[in-house]
Amino acid sequence: MLARAPQRRSPGPLARASSRFLLNRAAVAGICMAVPMLLLILSYPLWWAFQPNDIDLLAMNSGPTATHWFGTDGVGRDVFARVLEGGRISLLVAIASTALSAVIGFLFGAISALAGRWADAVSMRFIDLVMTLPPVIFLLVLASIAGTGIWPTVLVISLLSWPLLARMIRSRLLELRERDFVLAARGMGAGIGHLLFRHGLPNSIDILVVYATLQIANAILLEAGLSFLGLGIAPPAASWGNMLNAARSTAVLEQYPWQWLFPGGGLILAVLAINFIGDGLRDAFDPRTELN
Repeated sequence: MLARAPQRRSPGPLARASSRFLLNRAAVAGICMAVPMLLLILSYPLWWAFQPNDIDLLAMNSGPTATHWFGTDGVGRDVFARVLEGGRISLLVAIASTALSAVIGFLFGAISALAGRWADAVSMRFIDLVMTLPPVIFLLVLASIAGTGIWPTVLVISLLSWPLLARMIRSRLLELRERDFVLAARGMGAGIGHLLFRHGLPNSIDILVVYATLQIANAILLEAGLSFLGLGIAPPAASWGNMLNAARSTAVLEQYPWQWLFPGGGLILAVLAINFIGDGLRDAFDPRTELN
């Protein structure tokens, strides 16, 4: 008798998603941009001679040189160190606010879908109310109430960002709650906590990953906008937004372009890289791409 050839196991959904992601050229380009930027942002205090608030009185408004790669600002601070420190603060604000908004959005959406009709009605009416508020005005009011600083900025961005995720989670789990294994768990007396974290969370991972990636880019832009308006990260702390705000005068725009060109370029590159990665993850986790 002829021996059967061993059957090749088909790759799992995570392996298929990874292969689709690596075939996305824009996503790979985003990785190639994001990784060097992240390494520079995290490691620069170990090898760069200047700290963000060090003042060199002999080099005020100096252009890029071998000593100050990105030049200096109006009080002699090194622009290269401030751009990298601004990236560190922007990344901290973006990751913290995204994590907080993801927790809020998941809990609201999952409880709305799994906790019964009354919970669904109340939570969805609250979400509708939050989404009807003008986002710019809501953002400015929250920022004026919370004040300036890293953690008030994190809170403001989080409170603005969670409703869309809550709707996506609710839509996914409304279908899930009719599955046999969820009905069986309910019949065996499973509580809302078991349903949320045993069934709801594992089946929402793809949504959370894509949301988190794209929301980080959105949070970086929101933080930069708030800091530019004086409502986010306050000087002397470095932020891409307040660096652009400090360089908005006509004299700086015309005579010292390095003071706004480099923070603006860092902001654009970071947002582009994260958006490329987020689009790649969204396509990788979309099952419809397997049909193409």
